[in-house]
Amino acid sequence: MPVPIRRLFVALTLCCALVAAGTACSGGEKSSTKDTAAVQAAPAVDTPTPTPTTSAERQKFAKTRFVANAGLAAGATYQWIVKPWKAGKFKKGAQGRRLALVKAGLAGAFAYNRLKAAHRNAQGDPTLSKALAPLGAGIEALKDLPAKLRQGDEAAASAFDDVINQVKDAGQSAGAPVKEQVPSASQLAKG
Repeated sequence: MPVPIRRLFVALTLCCALVAAGTACSGGEKSSTKDTAAVQAAPAVDTPTPTPTTSAERQKFAKTRFVANAGLAAGATYQWIVKPWKAGKFKKGAQGRRLALVKAGLAGAFAYNRLKAAHRNAQGDPTLSKALAPLGAGIEALKDLPAKLRQGDEAAASAFDDVINQVKDAGQSAGAPVKEQVPSASQLAKG
């Protein structure tokens, strides 16, 4: 089958253009060394530097981030701490106790991490910052509770539930209602 001359002409033109571009780009080491030496010898020119974020930029997504982090903490707490606690899975002799305690310990560490992130996010919004200010000590007290959960301390589950409810109430009062979002197993493992 004969190929139209127009196609041959387009193909030949493209090949020549690619060869010419490749030759132009590989100017050799000598010229690139001269260029870098000239750039190094030239005085520094005022280049625009990135400015720090303004308070408006920091506040832009503070509520959204707070809601996401607090929602993940609430979901993990409810799914792997509160539900098994209410079902009696943490009591000695309960079937599946060891697995429930391991999951609760992981969920507790995850929830603590997300609550700390939510607290940092809340500092970007004045209303949220005021609402969550009294809860900082309560969130910090959760630091040791994952270890207590692993040891079978049932009061730790109640403490997690109380702090999560306080954070949800504070978010609601500041105009950022928190909805529980159960994290995936991979999110839980990452912390």
